[in-house]
Formats: sequence, structure tokens, C-alpha cells
Amino acid sequence: MKLFQQMLVAGASLSLLTPVVAQASDISIEEMNDYVRSSKSSKKFNSKTFINEVSDEIANLNGPVDGSEVQQNGLEAGSFSDTTTLDGSAVFAATAIDGATKVNSSATENLQTMYTYTMNLNTSFTGDDNLYVRLRTGNGKVTGGSFYEKTAFYHTDTYSGGVDDFKVDKIWYTTPIGSSEKWTATIGPKIENYYMYAAPVSIYRPGFHKAFKLGSLSGAFGASTATGGGVKYVGDNGFAFSSNLVSKGAKSSSGLLTNEDEHKWDTMLAYTQDQYHVSLSLSQQHEDWSSFSYYATDAAVAVEEDSNATAYAARAYWRPEESGSAMPEISVGYDIINLEGQTGNSVKEASSYFVGLGWPDMFQDSDYIGIGFGQPLKVDETANGAAADDAGLSPFLWEVSYSFKPNDSITVIPAVFGGTDIQSSTDQDIFGAAVTTKFKF
Repeated sequence: MKLFQQMLVAGASLSLLTPVVAQASDISIEEMNDYVRSSKSSKKFNSKTFINEVSDEIANLNGPVDGSEVQQNGLEAGSFSDTTTLDGSAVFAATAIDGATKVNSSATENLQTMYTYTMNLNTSFTGDDNLYVRLRTGNGKVTGGSFYEKTAFYHTDTYSGGVDDFKVDKIWYTTPIGSSEKWTATIGPKIENYYMYAAPVSIYRPGFHKAFKLGSLSGAFGASTATGGGVKYVGDNGFAFSSNLVSKGAKSSSGLLTNEDEHKWDTMLAYTQDQYHVSLSLSQQHEDWSSFSYYATDAAVAVEEDSNATAYAARAYWRPEESGSAMPEISVGYDIINLEGQTGNSVKEASSYFVGLGWPDMFQDSDYIGIGFGQPLKVDETANGAAADDAGLSPFLWEVSYSFKPNDSITVIPAVFGGTDIQSSTDQDIFGAAVTTKFKF
């Protein structure tokens, strides 16, 4: 509706309301008081009459009340149980990337936008267990888009499912083992290894790059959603242990733990205190598992068919006793992966590192300054000892971000990011800027 039409409608509406307002203004408070006093003095109270009238009214009310109870019971039967909670989030993002077409010829350097919408359902049946379901949709997964290119520019909140498909993205069940609260077991048809790890391995908050999650989604921690399960132990003294398996073949004709099954088995030993954490992880990957391309050159992820790999990851973080100081939180990560069954100048060994610095509560409560940088997974040695395809590259990825909260439910994150020699050639240098807004409810 045009502005002029809106003004006409508003004027007409006010003209219709004017007589009503005028009539209401003609009745003064004093006249109302006189009416109330006259009504009170015109009738003499009769207790029998009063009781009879009230009894009739109660009898008339019984029917509607009974009907309301039926409606209430029907509503309760169709709602969540009192042991199920629902929360959600929506993410809006906009970005433009200089050099994007050098990484992907079908990409664009123009400003692009995306969204992700998530609903989390948690249900407990005993008070100690939990069934988790994540429903998600989004439009960030566009080939050649500015939010989905690994490693160069994959946004930390991009939904990896089909564009605008709203579906079950994650589902698993967690329960204590026996009477001990220290041991738990998890199993589910849609889960990733890192959801079953013994402890959080990084306190850095990525502003744009998904590659910087978990101290880098590199050789050991790069994961994929599939059928999985595992156990975890968390002690009172800070020590924790976990071992878990995720199988891509469990939902296909390959089957679970067969020779054809593409699966990943991760084991972690961790020690965590209030101000610091250290952990070591072992990742055994079978049948050309290659879900570490979030943070790797093209040569490093050139895994041949039927090859297996063993990856090791070291993670650590430290934070000052009080936030808001000039001293930052520090998160570091190092990964190394060895592959078997490779031939020619294919990768035999590759490594990566990551450093994340964070300053929480610097200018106001709940704000955060983040600086992250590192080398994506790069080939250290080939199968035949010849030079690798990325031998002449010096891959490097970085970002700087600031997040703040206008209120308790909204977070705004402007960020700049970039990289050099990112994936397969020396001219793949990028520089980008993004603004991400997160709504939680």
C-alpha cells in the first residue's frame, strides 16, 4: 500500500472513531459515582434472593466449565510433555569476498546473504538421560556461493543440508551407564564424533570460519554426520576420557564395520581445570574417509580409494583469572595425519596448526574480540617421496571479529577475514568482510 493510500485509510479510521470517543468523554467520573450510589440505595439486600440467584448462576456455569476442562485436556494431549524443552536460533549473515572467483570460478565477489534456522528438542525420560533432536534449515549451501567453499570461506553457521529443506539434522540419545554419573553412553542415527568428546577442546569463538572450530576442523577433528555411538568418562579431578565411532556405511548397503564401511573412530584423553585444558586425541579413519577439507589444501585431501589414515591431535587453552583484561585467552591446536595405501605423489603425511586469541567482556558484558589464524593441513611427505602438489604453497587463513549483544537474545558479529595460497595455487588469496546476526529464543 502506498504512503498516500495509508494516510487516507488512517484518516478515515480516525473519523469513524471520533463519535465513539466523544460519547465516552461525555460521561464524567462524578456521574458514574452518582449512578453507583443510586443503584446501591435503590435495593434492599435480601439474603434468600441472593442465595437463590447465586445457586442458579453456579448451575449455569457447570456446563461451560466442564467443556473448558475437555478442551484443556485436548490441548495438553497435543502439546509437548513436561519433560521436553524447546529452544531455537536464527542466523542472518551477509558477506562479500575479494578473490572468491580465484578459488572457485563459479563463485561471486558480490555481496551475498544467507540464513540458518534451528530448533533444538531435548527430552528426558528418567531425569538423567536425554534424547536430543535438532531440526534445521537454511540457504547457505549454494555451489559457488560465499558461505560454502571449503577451506576458503565456509561460514561457521552454514547449514550443510539441502537449500531451504527443513529436516532432522541431528538426533541422538545419551544416558548414564549404571548408577555412576561419571560414565555416559551416547548412540544415534545422526551424530558427529565431536559431540561425544570427553571435554571442550577450545574456547576460541570463530567469527566467520567454520575451519576454526575445535581448534581447527583438520586432520583429526573433521567429521561428518552419520550413525554413531560412544562412551565418555568425566572425573571429579579434571581427567576425562572418551571413545566413539561414526559410520557412514551403517545406513547403506556397506553395513557397519565392514571392509567397505567408511568410518571414523576417535579416542580422547583430556585434563581440564578452571583456567586451562590439555588433550590428546587419536583418530582412526577407514575407507578413504576425507572429512577434513574444512581446513586443508586440495593436495592434502586427495585421499585415494581404499586408503586408511591415522591422525593425532593436540589441543590446549588457557585463560586469565578475570575477563576484561589486556591479557587474552589463548587456544592452540596441532594436527598430523598419516595415510596408508596412497601411491605416486599423493599425500602420505600432512599437518596443520591453529592459534586463537580472545578477549571477552572488554567494553561491555558479553562482548568478545577474536583473532584466529593458522596453516591449513598441508602435505609434509608424499607416497613416492616426490614433491607434493602443494609444495610451493604457504597456505594461511585468518580472521578478526568483534561480537556484542544489544540484548540477552541477540548477538551481532562483524568480521574481516582472509587467506593466502589457500587451496591449490599461489594466486588464491582472498579478503572478505561479513556481518552475522544471531537470534536465540
